[in-house]
Formats: sequence, structure tokens, C-alpha cells
Amino acid sequence: QVQLVESGGRLVQAGASLTLSCAASGRTFSSNYVMAWFRQAPGKGREFVAGSGAPTTYGDSVKGRFTISRDNDKNTLNLQMSSLKPEDTAVYYCAASPPRLSIPRSPQLWNFWGQGTQVTVSS
Repeated sequence: QVQLVESGGRLVQAGASLTLSCAASGRTFSSNYVMAWFRQAPGKGREFVAGSGAPTTYGDSVKGRFTISRDNDKNTLNLQMSSLKPEDTAVYYCAASPPRLSIPRSPQLWNFWGQGTQVTVSS
């Protein structure tokens, strides 16, 4: 129904910047879908990073460093990350759901997921 493909993850040094992208496609996908970024570090649960909506929302650990943006013409969701820290190391996932009034922070409430892209920040 909806396919999400993330890209852009790689190994960077602490303090660097990196941009992740998520390409959405599928018969039922539309610009009205809500979209978000999550991440999962080894041995930890999936953590909300940022959600694209009205208003845009961010997890506390990334506020002021990460910026989420969306291009509805291209069906892409981006995540600009700056001042990266070793604790940002994780697999980053793109998520999408049919239209909602708010952006859920719980991963259980999202319908579609990408396969993830690895971000590693070395100290």
C-alpha cells in the first residue's frame, strides 16, 4: 500500500551534519498522510525524533539540532541533522500514517515503516 525508502545514513564524526531522506510511494499514499522520523539504538526501543505536521514536533533530545521538512511534490521527507553526537547513533526510520489530527509519538500508532538507514557518529 505504502512504501517508504530511507537513504543518507553513514558514518560521521561528532559535530558533523547529515541529511536523511525518505521517499514515499504507493497507491494509497497522499500528501495528507502524516510522516515522522524515529530512531532505534542497539538495545533500546524505537524513539520519536521528529514529526511533520501542524505543528512540527521534535523529540527533546534533538530539539534545536534537527530539522524536519517535507516536499509534497516529490513525496519526500527529510531530516537535517546538525551538531551530531555519539548518542545520535542509531538506525533511523521513516514512518507514515493516514491523516490524523496530531503526530503520535508512540511507534505503535504508525501504520507504515521504511527499512531504516544507519547513522553512526564517532567521538
